[in-house]
Amino acid sequence: MASHWIADRTQAFDSSGIRKVFDLASRLKDPINLSIGQPHFDVPENVKDAYIAAVREGKNGYALTQGMPVLREKLQARIDEKYGHPDRKVFVCSGTSGGLMLALLSLVNPGDEVIVFDPYFVMYDSLTRLAGGEPVYVDTYPDFRIDLERVAAAITPRTKMILCNSPGNPTGVVASREGIEGLARLAREHDIVLLSDEIYSSFCYDGPFESPADFNEQTLVIDGMSKSHAMTGWRLGWAHGPAEVIDTMVKLQQYSFVCAPQPAQWAGAVALETPMDAAVAEYRAKRDRLLAGLEGYYEIAQPGGAFYVFPKAPRCGGEELVRRAIEKNLLIIPGNIFSRQDTHFRISYAAADETIDRGIEVLQQLAQG
Repeated sequence: MASHWIADRTQAFDSSGIRKVFDLASRLKDPINLSIGQPHFDVPENVKDAYIAAVREGKNGYALTQGMPVLREKLQARIDEKYGHPDRKVFVCSGTSGGLMLALLSLVNPGDEVIVFDPYFVMYDSLTRLAGGEPVYVDTYPDFRIDLERVAAAITPRTKMILCNSPGNPTGVVASREGIEGLARLAREHDIVLLSDEIYSSFCYDGPFESPADFNEQTLVIDGMSKSHAMTGWRLGWAHGPAEVIDTMVKLQQYSFVCAPQPAQWAGAVALETPMDAAVAEYRAKRDRLLAGLEGYYEIAQPGGAFYVFPKAPRCGGEELVRRAIEKNLLIIPGNIFSRQDTHFRISYAAADETIDRGIEVLQQLAQG
């Protein structure tokens, strides 16, 4: 057996529970799949054409580690126009997950504490531990809003970072302007890194998107095109923040991911100019469709963005409800994958309306016992 070869750092977390559900989905016949966190629409045709053209034109070698100018310079211009921060720099990374890993490895020392809001995206906990950090959980139940008093109480001399995600996965909740501004203020006052995961920023249904970078020039932002343009498999993201931090992340990228795929960057420059308003409107309608179907059956905090709903399981834990749902061919994700609590479950409405309606029918049956 080779188990004694395995590095200790890998024992700090388990395989992703979401991936286990994906594996299960592949074995079910015609499942009602409301589990997958990726858009159900396809990449826009003009973006696909740009990718194919890049491949045919021979743009297939290594990209510059910091990103190809065709995309990076366009991103920098947009970020400069939006924020006007003199020290804000951008680079292109291999998806937002790659950016998140590089950020944590660049900034977190062994023993440093990272404040994470519970519930949280699965990678936050695991990658913090991989970097040698210690997650400190701030409970946001039952409404999944930022409680600034709880955040302030969680800050210690060992706190290095606050990690926030709005609109959020798994809840779909959008933080209020007051919560975002207060978080930015706390980070500034305590000289703490504020890392904002903004991958769902395009999907805000009830108001404008608010970034903590609007209120704190030192905020480190991670974003990308996986969700907005359905480019999950293209691994194209970016990060922007203080130049010294970005330069350090680029240095680590040289020795890990090397670069984001070059053809995807040429296509990404086209995607930046491709409006996705119709897709956002469609997903707003899907959210409303799902909420209307579950009204009176489940307790749900209003999801203002992303494409998730995070209901409370009635009369049982989230994992038990998911087990019963799978028996009825419905795939959803138990909330304890994203949380230290087992009270809720995640639904993704990135699916055809027919699939959503079939899921609603099963969920209504489950709620009735």
